[in-house]
This record gives sequence, structure tokens and C-alpha cells, in this order.
Amino acid sequence: MPDLSPKLMAALVLLAAIAFALSPVLSEPFTGFNPDQLPRPVDNPPIQPAGYAFAIWGVIYLWLIVGAGFGLFKRADTAEWQAMRPALLVSIAVGASWIPVALTAPVPATLLIIAMLITALIALFRAPLADAALGAAPVALYAGWLSAASIVASATIVAAYTGLDLTIISIVGLVIIGVVASLVIRYTAHPLPYAAAVIWALVGVVVTNSDADTMFVLGAAVGIIIVVAFRTVQRLRPQT
Repeated sequence: MPDLSPKLMAALVLLAAIAFALSPVLSEPFTGFNPDQLPRPVDNPPIQPAGYAFAIWGVIYLWLIVGAGFGLFKRADTAEWQAMRPALLVSIAVGASWIPVALTAPVPATLLIIAMLITALIALFRAPLADAALGAAPVALYAGWLSAASIVASATIVAAYTGLDLTIISIVGLVIIGVVASLVIRYTAHPLPYAAAVIWALVGVVVTNSDADTMFVLGAAVGIIIVVAFRTVQRLRPQT
């Protein structure tokens, strides 16, 4: 990425955050990959959270915009804020185009959401320690949700192209979410909003699987919630 001035970079992050928030309004509603665009139909996989859980995007969009606005008008020249901006800009700029891609091309969309996650995590680990509520916290919430969403998308694609059992794929996906979340929680300075987003997604998985047909997935989701919650409490406990 070109070496842009801090103020210009801060302005670009704010514009990208606004475009990101407007993307669902300017696109057709996205309710999951179209089964007709996959070699095998995968409708409502067990690892997919219940529909209500996606309301977290409203909080993510608003918090990213507020944080980016604060960064532009109050912390434009602050080195700690500038450090996270390139990766965050890439992540949310890709995110602004994600829904149109997902509506037509599930595999590229899955690759894009993984790229969004990687760059969001880079931004999180570079986020400023000061002003955490407006700098690091919205990025942590965003990265936490992507940690689950990218695995959900990947699991759907794997199931569609391999024909493997959806229950097995979902359980493996949940374990991967738990491993990724545990590692991020261990090393980030801002574990709480990140963990909150992951747990929110996993509770949505529990709701999806609250019937007898998917008890293994239900048990795996509950188990990962316990692990993530334990790791978060452990991480927040004052070191002696």
C-alpha cells in the first residue's frame, strides 16, 4: 500500500467504514449462499448461527464508523492509530464489496471473508492500547465475528464440494473456531469484545441446533462456548 499521510489514511478508513455499512442497503439481502450455485445443495448447515445473530452487524458497522470518525478528528496523527489503519482499511474495503460477490460466487466470497479475517486480526494486534473503546474494541468485535463467519462459509463450501457429512464438518468447524479464538484471546490486549462476538455466534449455533437431530453439534457448540469463556476470564484475571 502506498505511504499515505496519516490524515488521508484516517479519512479513507472512515469512508470505507461508511461504505461497509451501506453495502447491505445497496445490495440484495444476503441470507446464505444460493444452493443453486453449489455442486451440492447445502441449506442451513448446522454450524450456521440462527438468523437473529446476524444483527450484530449493526453494532459492528456503527462502532467501526464511530471509531474511525474519532480516529480521523482526534487521533489522525497518532502513531499507534496509524499502525492499525492499513490492515483495517483493506479488511473493511473488501467487506464493502463482499455481499455482491457472495450473491453470485460462493467460493471467491469465502476466500474474501478469510482475507477480511486475516487483515482484521492484523489490525487488532496493531490497535492502540489507549482509547480502546473507540480504537481496538470495534476492531476486536469485528474480528471475533469474522472468526466464526469465515469458518461457517468455509464449512459450507467444503460440504458442497466434497459431500462429507454436514454434522462432522460442523463439529470440525466449531473446533477450529475454538482453537482460533483461544489463540487470539491469549495474545490480544483486547480479549473481551473479541470473545463476546465469538460467543454470540456460538450461541446462535446452539439455537440453530436445539433439536434432537443435531445433538452432537449442539454439544460441540456448548463445549466451545465454555472453553472460550474460560479462556477469556483467565486472560482478564489480574496477573500475580
